[in-house]
Amino acid sequence: MATPLTAAKFLAALRAEGVRVVEVGDWRNHNREGHGAWGPVHGVMVHHTVTKGTNATVDICRKGYAGLPGPLCHGVVAKDGSVYAVGYGRANHAGSGDDDVLKAVIAEKPLPAPNEANTDGNARFYGFECENLGDNRDPWPAAQVEAMVRVAAALCRAHGWGTDGDTSVIGHKEWQPGKVDPRGPGVSMPDIRKRVAERLKHPASWSPGSASTYTVARGDTLWSIAASRLGDGNRWREIATLNHLKDADAITPGQKLTLPKK
Repeated sequence: MATPLTAAKFLAALRAEGVRVVEVGDWRNHNREGHGAWGPVHGVMVHHTVTKGTNATVDICRKGYAGLPGPLCHGVVAKDGSVYAVGYGRANHAGSGDDDVLKAVIAEKPLPAPNEANTDGNARFYGFECENLGDNRDPWPAAQVEAMVRVAAALCRAHGWGTDGDTSVIGHKEWQPGKVDPRGPGVSMPDIRKRVAERLKHPASWSPGSASTYTVARGDTLWSIAASRLGDGNRWREIATLNHLKDADAITPGQKLTLPKK
């Protein structure tokens, strides 16, 4: 549970995570204020748009359509990995969903299958619409999925939500009965959650495959750090060499170490 970030902090969190954000109009003040609550928030929800073309997708997500006024999300994740900020505050993205799912999200526990729609999700989740036809054939480019991971990780990081593959990040299909989004070749909610959890083990500036930093904790050894962060304790020598350590045993809590690529 958390108070929603201010629009400025939301934008800063995304950019710190390496997200390319495009600001659209007066997105900071474009919302459904007066039509229900906004917050407390508990997680991040991702969708697919059933649209083609970035410009058309951004336009409909910002303005909405007959029977469902915009904004339809906070950000649109385009095929090229750019994220278009189209609104902030309450948005018409989640609709009603299962209260048991919300309880699991709050507790960061495995999600039950949704079987009822009795809880307002627009008040409780950040929402990102992702450009995709939703026909289970339209592919999801790697850059787009990486952007989905980064926006979710940015908000989890900002709110202190878990790092162990928890369910603070969910798909629309995991919230509301009858929904199928997001789906298609190249996208998987378990994989996205796994990748978010991995990102949260590193600084916001981290990229997969790049060197990273680690803060030494009490009881750490180079071997234990190599085992937990690199998957092989025998790589402790690489850490010692990379950090110019003459005495591999002389590390202290709070010390910053550069880790080699996995």
